[in-house]
Amino acid sequence: MTAGTSYENVRKKLSEKMAGEITLSEKPGEALKKWRLNFDIAQTELSSYLGVSPSVISDYESGRRKSPGTLIVSKIIEALLSIETEKGGKKIHAYESMLYAESPSKAVYGAYEYTYPMQLARLSNLIDGTIIYKGIEKPLYGFTVIDSKRAILEMSSHEFQRLYGWSTERAMIFTKVSTGKSPMVAIRVTSLKPATVVIHGIQANDVDPMVKKMAEVDRIPVIATTMDLDELIATLKKYSQYHALE
Repeated sequence: MTAGTSYENVRKKLSEKMAGEITLSEKPGEALKKWRLNFDIAQTELSSYLGVSPSVISDYESGRRKSPGTLIVSKIIEALLSIETEKGGKKIHAYESMLYAESPSKAVYGAYEYTYPMQLARLSNLIDGTIIYKGIEKPLYGFTVIDSKRAILEMSSHEFQRLYGWSTERAMIFTKVSTGKSPMVAIRVTSLKPATVVIHGIQANDVDPMVKKMAEVDRIPVIATTMDLDELIATLKKYSQYHALE
């Protein structure tokens, strides 16, 4: 923790952030699901902690059940944070850098959030990518585009956490790479893990074999693409705007 903050302060501030996002969302069930996935908590684990049937959580997240009120949202958030705390609280610690963020790093070209999730195959098709390792597919709630060289040379591990925006369930797109190894090494030593890694600027055949081996450890999908960067960003932003307007 940085000076003037404590674990409880970060937890409280994160709780407020989560509550605001969920209650103000047009799709509160999707927002609930996103945060549950951020903490790697299964529906059964959450329902057991709350003393309800797993179908209750599933119905809230899918929209089959009426949107939860502020009291229920508060209970779910408290349960998520309590379960994470019991596991050591590493993910809550990691969010500190986002909650108390100063100016964004010059290593970040942009970070974007989706109202509705995108699937891995859809992402790969949109960016003309090649899937190097499929891993465990998770819904993608956004993407961050990073200058790989600047991130590795200029950013501390604490600052690196901020690349995730408000959801780890996102594609981390690393550009200016030569082999793809450096981004994967950086991800290996951080608490938060992205849902997908995109290696931008080299062909799939030129990606170092170690990239797949490191991805296998955390079971993170990896895609390679050589699409023009501006075109790639515009394509993914268009997808985001389209779904936000649905």
